[in-house]
Amino acid sequence: MSRYMNGRYASISVYTPGEQPKDMSRVVKLNTNESPYPPAPGVAGAVAAEVNRLRLYSDPTCGALRDALAGLFGVKRENIYVASGSDDILNFAFMAFAGDGVPAFFPDITYGFYSVFAGLHGVESRIVPLREDFSIDPADYAGCGGLVVIANPNAPTGLALSRDAIEGIVRANPDHVVLVDEAYVDFGAETCAPLTARYDNLLVVQTFSKSRGMAGARLGFAVGGAGLIGDLERLRFSTNPYNVNRMTLAAGVAAIRENDYYMANCRRIEDTREASARALEALGFEVIPSKANFIFARCPGMEGGALYERLKARGILVRHFDAPRISDYLRITVGSEEDMARLLAGCREIVEVQRHEKG
Repeated sequence: MSRYMNGRYASISVYTPGEQPKDMSRVVKLNTNESPYPPAPGVAGAVAAEVNRLRLYSDPTCGALRDALAGLFGVKRENIYVASGSDDILNFAFMAFAGDGVPAFFPDITYGFYSVFAGLHGVESRIVPLREDFSIDPADYAGCGGLVVIANPNAPTGLALSRDAIEGIVRANPDHVVLVDEAYVDFGAETCAPLTARYDNLLVVQTFSKSRGMAGARLGFAVGGAGLIGDLERLRFSTNPYNVNRMTLAAGVAAIRENDYYMANCRRIEDTREASARALEALGFEVIPSKANFIFARCPGMEGGALYERLKARGILVRHFDAPRISDYLRITVGSEEDMARLLAGCREIVEVQRHEKG
């Protein structure tokens, strides 16, 4: 850090992204929850068509994509916000709906960027412990008196609350925004987007990175009342009105047109997830029930860091969080059937070696 750094930001904790190996041929990459399936066929053509128009700025209203998303969710354009990845939306939400004495409430085990954004914007964090089984108790979020941020399904556990449970939290906080981060909702959970028609304090955030296989495109969106969307737009037009490039906008529209393709892939991933979870349990692993495109599991008798390193030595990259309560767990992205077969073979070998060492 240089001596010129603004002191306000000198002590913030930064987000640590998952490792991105340069030589993908050497690893099975199951550490960043990317889709194992390519974008829909129409996406490549839509992107290619924009190449000759790159000299022109993108549409600052993101109109075509907002209209496509509005049609998908049965809302109006004014109820859709589009950004360069859902993280940008989370960033603006902490700016817009917390601070100046308004704290932010979120679980102790959840997406790591929430605490980063809180620190970045000087927002007081009120950390709410998960239950012993890692589930969220909705009663803990009644009448919070601040911004409520809930990942549903939660990361890295994969557990999800029902729509009714989320609605109870929204009703219990009428004077503050409840943000539901639905990055993984398409893998078996219930979206709360329909509730935005009834509650003007609910903001639902989703991404194209997971279920729509466009992590490299950087595209996210939010569904909410016109007031909340207008607040986000005010911040966007105060920073970067051309926040989504032409090719990504075109890719997003094409992806919505082929939504059935993506939802079919989600069902394939769910099937692979369940089969892999059962296979891990047969090896003696403890697996948390997941509604996401990843599995959260541990191998009793083995430290999570050690298991991570042994898998990595076999060319299998997963995610390990060296944090209290979850240091023995690994988060394993659900890859293709071939990817998961290699993971399971590696786990089986490690378990057998461990048993042999213990005699």
